[in-house]
Amino acid sequence: MLLIDRGARDADISEAEARELVRAAVSRAFPTGTVAALPPDGTRAHSRAGTMLGATAAALGDRLALVLPALGTHEPMTAAEIARLYPDAPAARFAAHDWRNGVVELGRLEGAFVGRVSQGVLAFDWPAQANRLLVEGGFSGIVSIGQVVPHEVAGMANHAKNLWVGAGGKEAIDKSHFLGAAYGMERMMGRADTPVRALFDEALVRFGSKLPAILWIQTVVGARADGSLALRGLYASTDRECFEKAAALSQAVNLDILDAPLRKVVCYLDPEEFRTTWLGNKAVYRTRMAIADGGELVVLAPGVRRFGEDLGIDALIRKYGYRSSAEVRALVEKEGDLAGALSAAAHLIHGSSEGRFRITYAAGGLTRAEVEGVGYAWGDYAETAARYDHAKLAAGRNILPDGEEVFFVPNPALGLWATKARFGS
Repeated sequence: MLLIDRGARDADISEAEARELVRAAVSRAFPTGTVAALPPDGTRAHSRAGTMLGATAAALGDRLALVLPALGTHEPMTAAEIARLYPDAPAARFAAHDWRNGVVELGRLEGAFVGRVSQGVLAFDWPAQANRLLVEGGFSGIVSIGQVVPHEVAGMANHAKNLWVGAGGKEAIDKSHFLGAAYGMERMMGRADTPVRALFDEALVRFGSKLPAILWIQTVVGARADGSLALRGLYASTDRECFEKAAALSQAVNLDILDAPLRKVVCYLDPEEFRTTWLGNKAVYRTRMAIADGGELVVLAPGVRRFGEDLGIDALIRKYGYRSSAEVRALVEKEGDLAGALSAAAHLIHGSSEGRFRITYAAGGLTRAEVEGVGYAWGDYAETAARYDHAKLAAGRNILPDGEEVFFVPNPALGLWATKARFGS
């Protein structure tokens, strides 16, 4: 049953309304007992999660016993990030998810099920893993907060992904990421029902009773005409209905379907949000279906200083570089270190153009040797940023003074760009 059902393509939900809706929903869902919150981490700065978690904290008071940002494999949030993104939540209640050592397995989906939902692409078994604190903490409930937006692994982000990946373990993250990459991002992104989503949903059906009850709070964020961001949708339920509503709205708000492919795309990565190519390569996979064969993607990345959020994954990216799906799958078959880190293998596929177009990375914190070493063309950041000034470019099509036409994406995390031909029906 929907506890919050607000949203439309042109909606602009105020912070005050959102706070009151969330406060009432949380109070209704969990009138007694201690509760854990599972909000996004610092890589989802535009999700409006600060408002949602603040309202959750207001509803629960001292009953909010744990705040566990859904890190997945990302770096733990710093105290400064927590204070900036979640000023209305008790900092002392925050804990960092440990995806390698801090999880328990609740059950396992058999290989036959994985093979069936992936149409035979892969048929390994898959573990439902969740953070130990959520399972063993004795909570009456969990409030899971997140933004629904096109996503490279699940098709659309959030709902059960927040649990099984954001608070999941290495094997579950590795296998779900690799399944999505092997199945094909172009067949996944922007779609609510995908093989990876089927894993998450089935695990929730089979093993969710081993967890406290979950209230899912889902947001949809879109751009206003002036480029600022509006809360277009806010949904909450204890089942999948809130995700279905949010995914449908996100498809209307966050998909930019183009008539013809683009010759040159320029993406800007905010240095406060993007410090690695692990996150910054949203610039690649969110625009890949829009770029013409032989075209170019220019990534302005002033804050990018490393490849992986995790140092072990960073080393693998440096070792193997970004490659086509066929190349990566062949490497997985023969290289033990890559086979043992399937999320890294998936990321190498996600960050590739599949040989169709050039990727020029102008990263403020990486050397030319580092950028070229992983298979990208290098761009001097100062020179590239001077030519493609993100403060002067408008979102969408721009004609530069010398006549060059570029398509500018100010934040690739907020959407998906594709041609009609590549996205399909």
